[in-house]
Amino acid sequence: MTSSDLWTRETAESYDDPNDWVNSPEVTGPVARFLAEVADGGPALELAIGTGRIGVPLRELGVPVTGIELSQPMVDVLRRKASEEEIPVVVGDMAAAEAPGLGTYALVYLVYNTISNLLTQDEQVACFANAARHLAPGGRFVIELWVPTLRLLPPTSVATTFDVSDRHVGLDTIDTATQRLTSHHFTKDGDSYRRGASNHRYIWPAECDLMARLAGLTLESRYGAWDRSQFTSDSTSHVSVWRKPA
Repeated sequence: MTSSDLWTRETAESYDDPNDWVNSPEVTGPVARFLAEVADGGPALELAIGTGRIGVPLRELGVPVTGIELSQPMVDVLRRKASEEEIPVVVGDMAAAEAPGLGTYALVYLVYNTISNLLTQDEQVACFANAARHLAPGGRFVIELWVPTLRLLPPTSVATTFDVSDRHVGLDTIDTATQRLTSHHFTKDGDSYRRGASNHRYIWPAECDLMARLAGLTLESRYGAWDRSQFTSDSTSHVSVWRKPA
């Protein structure tokens, strides 16, 4: 069984919050367009497709999309937007589950830091391998992932703050020995705050490249964001593209 947190029905129902900036067309549109260009007319497989935040707009761009998703409640929300015929989904572990069309996908992708939901290195390595076996020769694996903010961690401190706004306060508690991190979210709900948390294992870009190499994939490009801006030592996230040999 995967070590990923299992999103509950309550989480699934609130996942598409229209007030959350990540759900806005200004955010999802550039992601979908980037992925459509990389797919280059071929079919795509989204690992941890969730409620279809990216899968649905990608399909609207003409890309056939299939998904793998651990949480049935998340799939239930997706079904309000797209039928099983429109976006087939396999309920299972993204590091091991097999989707129809194994070995035929032009694109496999993981967005919004989702590979870090796998809490062990072994599972993350297996996820790269699972992506590679679903790819057709010449196909690409794309990951969006944040860069660990350890240099912002003061001595003796175990937490960094990543967001302070009128509606939300977010902080990460970090165990550098295990590369384990818990994101704590305090979201304004009327006159009070709703608390949520998610567990992660952070991965450095170089560690991702080694996982890709073990899966037989080669780094093709790395950007600082979906707009293809340059990845630098100051980048807080990366969008990386690995390719399977033709």
